Amino acid sequence: MKSAYTCFCTDIIHEGHLNIINHAKKYGRVIVGALSDKALIRYNRFPTVPQEERIRMYRSIEGVDEVVIQEDMRYDDVITLIHPDYIVHGDNWLSGPESSIRAHVEEKIKAYGGEIIDVPYTFSEKVSKIDLQLKEKLSMPEYRRKRLHQLLEMTDIVKVMEAHSGLTGLIVEKTVVENEGKLDQFDAMWISSLCDSTAKGKPDIELVDLTSRLRTIEDITEVTTKPIIFDGDTGGLTEHFVYTVRSLERLGVSAVIIEDKKGLKKNSLFGTEVEQTQASIEEFSEKIAAGKKAQLTDDFMIIARIESLILERGMEDALKRAAAFVKAGADGIMIHSRKKDPAEILEFCDKFRAEDKHTPIVVVPSSFNTITEAELAEHGVNIVIYANQLTRSAFPAMQKTAEDILKYHRAKEVDDRLMSIKEIITLIDEI
Repeated sequence: MKSAYTCFCTDIIHEGHLNIINHAKKYGRVIVGALSDKALIRYNRFPTVPQEERIRMYRSIEGVDEVVIQEDMRYDDVITLIHPDYIVHGDNWLSGPESSIRAHVEEKIKAYGGEIIDVPYTFSEKVSKIDLQLKEKLSMPEYRRKRLHQLLEMTDIVKVMEAHSGLTGLIVEKTVVENEGKLDQFDAMWISSLCDSTAKGKPDIELVDLTSRLRTIEDITEVTTKPIIFDGDTGGLTEHFVYTVRSLERLGVSAVIIEDKKGLKKNSLFGTEVEQTQASIEEFSEKIAAGKKAQLTDDFMIIARIESLILERGMEDALKRAAAFVKAGADGIMIHSRKKDPAEILEFCDKFRAEDKHTPIVVVPSSFNTITEAELAEHGVNIVIYANQLTRSAFPAMQKTAEDILKYHRAKEVDDRLMSIKEIITLIDEI
């Protein structure tokens, strides 16, 4: 009997999926591929139910003869293993980023006489409601908060992009690219103190109070689902930090990163050009321990940011601090540098990993921006944060637009480089 293969990446079966199965049954024995968690977070959205539970759900569908795990979003593994006569898919992959996957699949199966069956995509009020329910579930604090932990287990490196408003949150949430036949997207969002302050026209000295910064988080969580890492600056007084931890947990934030400095905050990129005071190992360890004691869930992470390399205190000081902060309860270590050469960052990672195989390492490659995520992962890095690139790209574009309108006394000259209002509106979902 001929075989008809279809891949599912859903947590809920609705009429659209049943329609696919019914079409597949016309062509032969029906095999359903469950896209693996690791592939799913790059291809579509984060799963709300475990992989094994999705497999059981697919097996229970009437008309399904077999369920397999699909690890490769380009279908290479299942095509090699199964050689399906037909691959059945909704026609939504005829356009957009997924079209490259379809083209690759078509080339692979045509080599042995296979065929793609494009089924008209199911649009209905019921299907739309189910999709909305899945999105709402992903945005709930109890689901969002634990997702960073889950990502660390699922992927070699977690890619994080800064967001400082609901709109920039949507950009991080919805940007999907095709590269060499594979789809990719960001895993999480970074709520930067620098970008939050800049968006409000304030200096980056912890001037924007916590209430205002929590409001930024609320603006973003209302319209997105991805996990959030919060830039907590120094964490403030220990007595205040414990309340910050509780507030962030309640909003569904996955992690806070605090730096081992004290006094008036100055941006780390100034390094030793301005006076910056590093907290002692003992007092910063106490702050970490107090924060861990205050948190109410196992999901929330407190990550210690070490400024020793920024302040030119040396590698041994950085490593000594890292070990002490992990002992105090830190769930991760962020190491920072303002050098363009990533050598000292990689040296720290290698030496830290020689002693600690498990604690997540976070880096922010703003200065040493030539290094790739894969290269960082080879040295034990788990999370890479693109900390300010959206803010830095927006400012020159807006400034140039303002200058040209003043120069030409009309808007025509700037129009070609502007996104249309219609495109912006379609980025924003309507219920």
